[in-house]
Amino acid sequence: MKSALRWISAALVATGVSAAWSGHAFADVKIGVTVSATGPAASLGIPEKNTIALLPKEVAGQKIDYIVLDDATDSTQAVKNTRKLTSEDHVDALIGSTVVPNSLAMMDVAVESATPVISLGAAAGIVEPMDAKRAWVFKTPQNDILMATAIAQHMANHGVKTVAFIGFADGYGESWFKEFGKAADLAKIKVVANERFARNDASVTGQVLKIMSQNPDAVLIAGAGTPSALPQKTLKERGYKGKYYQTHGVANNDFLRVCGKDCEGTYLPAGPLLVAEQLPDSNPAKKSALAYKRAFESAYGAGSVSTFGGHAWDAGLLLQRAIPLALKKGQPGTPAFREALRAALEGTKDLSASHGIFNMSANDHAGLDQRARVMVEIVGGKWKLSGD
Repeated sequence: MKSALRWISAALVATGVSAAWSGHAFADVKIGVTVSATGPAASLGIPEKNTIALLPKEVAGQKIDYIVLDDATDSTQAVKNTRKLTSEDHVDALIGSTVVPNSLAMMDVAVESATPVISLGAAAGIVEPMDAKRAWVFKTPQNDILMATAIAQHMANHGVKTVAFIGFADGYGESWFKEFGKAADLAKIKVVANERFARNDASVTGQVLKIMSQNPDAVLIAGAGTPSALPQKTLKERGYKGKYYQTHGVANNDFLRVCGKDCEGTYLPAGPLLVAEQLPDSNPAKKSALAYKRAFESAYGAGSVSTFGGHAWDAGLLLQRAIPLALKKGQPGTPAFREALRAALEGTKDLSASHGIFNMSANDHAGLDQRARVMVEIVGGKWKLSGD
């Protein structure tokens, strides 16, 4: 554990965040967390939960309490957790949830209590279009349009003229279809199929047969975690020979394990963290990505790091930057502190994190740009930075 603490300390220095002591002591800052540590999104939620355990327990001389709950990949439970955290635990900020439907469901409760939220869900709809509700909501994963344009450009560069889409039958899939449609249109690529599947489906044979009847040059599977392996394995079984693309929702080793040889040669956009060691030293996120990787693997073992845990780490970095500023405006546990925390998050500039550089504004509560993405290929059962 001493080794883990040493790496965590080094990580905080590397990212420009420090726990400077303050001469004033207030009530503890309470951070409520709801993640999907069980259910279909467990392969995403577990590393997020494990990352929360690594976040500093003190910032600017102020003790930080993390209250972590599991929503079991269920939006109703995510709402229950959010109500408990805001009305019973009176948290100053929320982190969560892991998946898009849960994050969207949490928003009304958070706004009712005027509590800032940092979502770990990817869909742009969590923070766009900006309105009175979303003014309280931020997120750390890359917007789907940022990743969708990378996929469309890669397809165009490799001669893809037609593509079939199969995505989750929820907010994640819907957002991806919408955003990828825009990117595909700009790249002169025709979307010839739009199929959906549930996160807990056991078969997608019907959808795959419809896709194959269109004979597309490529297929984009818009899912997250291990459930995303099902369409690809089914396509392989049915003999589909075109190009395969996944989203950054599959960027963890559990997906590689479940999908196995059927995912060889697949392309996907991902945050820099996924291939941190392969990045050139000129990449602005490399230092921060490696700092988190070392911290996590020192605590949980070599090869255990996950890009989804990185989103939780980046949420922690945002709060570590914002808390000292908010303490100048109010005391933890008060509306004034929560509003000051919201304003400080919104004012984040040039924060180097594991997935890129955050620059928030009143109209942008995602804050990441093209530096937060790379194209990756699955080669030999491993992630490889794509050179094309």
